[in-house]
Amino acid sequence: MDGILHTIGNTPLVKLTKVFRNIGFNLYAKLEAFNPGGSVKDRAALKMLERAIESGQIHQATTIIESSSGNMAIGLAQACAYFGLRLICVVDAKTTTQNRRILRAYGAEVDVVTEVDLESGELLQGRLKRVEHLLRTIADSFCPNQYKNPYNARAHHKTMQEIADFLHNRVDYLFCSTSTCGTIRGCSEYISNNGLRTKVIAVDAVGSVIFGGESSKRLIPGHGAAVRPALFKEGMAERCVHVTDLDCVVGCRRLVQKEGILAGGSSGAVLSAVRKMAQEIPDGANSVVILPDRGERYLETIYSDEWVAEHFGDISNQIETVAAFTRQSPAGASISGGLLSH
Repeated sequence: MDGILHTIGNTPLVKLTKVFRNIGFNLYAKLEAFNPGGSVKDRAALKMLERAIESGQIHQATTIIESSSGNMAIGLAQACAYFGLRLICVVDAKTTTQNRRILRAYGAEVDVVTEVDLESGELLQGRLKRVEHLLRTIADSFCPNQYKNPYNARAHHKTMQEIADFLHNRVDYLFCSTSTCGTIRGCSEYISNNGLRTKVIAVDAVGSVIFGGESSKRLIPGHGAAVRPALFKEGMAERCVHVTDLDCVVGCRRLVQKEGILAGGSSGAVLSAVRKMAQEIPDGANSVVILPDRGERYLETIYSDEWVAEHFGDISNQIETVAAFTRQSPAGASISGGLLSH
């Protein structure tokens, strides 16, 4: 493949040495922000479109319609711009102004759902019903359907292959945030198919139903889901760690302050999950976190002091506390909410 889409994948894997103190294991980060569209979703967006083009489901006059909270929409917008395809992105009121502007810059049409679905009370269901309506009313239209398309997951066989190749197949722990379950399922399939002994740790949001939690309001988009995706598969993760919106914010701010990595909300989530499990990870183990996207898309929320103060108050002490892990923790201490509590 020629052009910008040729650069998708082969993102850097870097060792994190400053975000936590006094850990005995190796911590690596897969920087998916280095994809040209800025996120891990570039991989799946291209794979789903390529497959549909090859199978004849998409041709030059086809309108692509998809529901997305942001990153998948941008990945599809980039690919559709390159292929010369019309794209309608169905987003909701939580999608940032910046993401909407990015989509329009690529030439995508943005359809905003502002009201929750009356039956479920969820914006996601409202988006999905809007996609169904558009598919019925627009001739020659196609939905990649990131929530159930197997090529969403298969795109991440290569993601895991890149990680395994870099570490010579010695990947002891993989921490992966969940939304559509495409990334975690694809990585899990590669691990199983190639006989790796990697323990997959799913990182879900408090308020998400994917791994059996109760649905509740969440502030960070693109992490967790109000409806369990069709790509979810029992056994694809060794265990699940639930994290809060505050965990995401603290993790992100710690990451940029100490490692110089400006990343999105799900990146803070996976770092918080590592923090919660740190006492269980053996010395010398190789642990990998997938950092899904760029932080510039969260300047109005996670990296806005005003927004953080409004929702969480002063978190400056917590940002420092999260780093102070030590294997000689006081008796009775426990890991909770990404912080050391007594």
